[in-house]
Amino acid sequence: MSVYKCENIFDILKNNEYPGRGIIIGKKGNFAVTAYFIMGRSANSRNRTFKAEGDDITIYPYDPSKVEDPSLIIYSPVRKLGEKLIVTNGDQTDTIYNGIALGSTFEKALETREFEPDGPNFTPRISGMLDFEGGYSYKMSILKSADENGSACARYVFTYPAIDGVGHFLSTYNGNGSPLPTFTGEPRRIELSDDIDAFTEKLWESLNEDNKISLFVSYTDITSGVRTDRMINKYE
Repeated sequence: MSVYKCENIFDILKNNEYPGRGIIIGKKGNFAVTAYFIMGRSANSRNRTFKAEGDDITIYPYDPSKVEDPSLIIYSPVRKLGEKLIVTNGDQTDTIYNGIALGSTFEKALETREFEPDGPNFTPRISGMLDFEGGYSYKMSILKSADENGSACARYVFTYPAIDGVGHFLSTYNGNGSPLPTFTGEPRRIELSDDIDAFTEKLWESLNEDNKISLFVSYTDITSGVRTDRMINKYE
């Protein structure tokens, strides 16, 4: 297969029982496209719901009385800062937001973070940023353990031009397992749809029924800046 051929994101997800958390960023027509989903295997991980707060999205416990450990499950995966939209799988959203607000960069901010302290999984921190300043481009990053012991952090950043019809997909895991197998390689090059409702519905249907929790999809008109969001919560 050509390295420039786009894969079908729905097939990727249908064939993966547990990708964990995932980020999609790309461009279709005149729209900047992004999506973020979360999954969970434990009762603590499944007890979550997305809520919109202005331009941002925050994860809250669906049932606060059942929260066991909020440290790695409660955070804002989506935050808007000026001409930038930040999407991540953890509280590094705030690290990137605060760093850029103080004049730093996406890369520099992430140099202060590493993978999650949840050995033996050592879940990667995955991040993305859509940048509309002077046009539209985007970046993605994964911070993951350099070995099975979590002794050091390997950091990868990918910078992409916006190409019509092309998106990139990055998830925390390659599949289910114990320990969970970390995502490997570059973000996968995928096809995008120009219909936000159809895309949202197919993404949700493609995620494993038992493990899926919440999905956020956003299409931003690159010319006008108008953003259209869709959100699905399993527990609502």
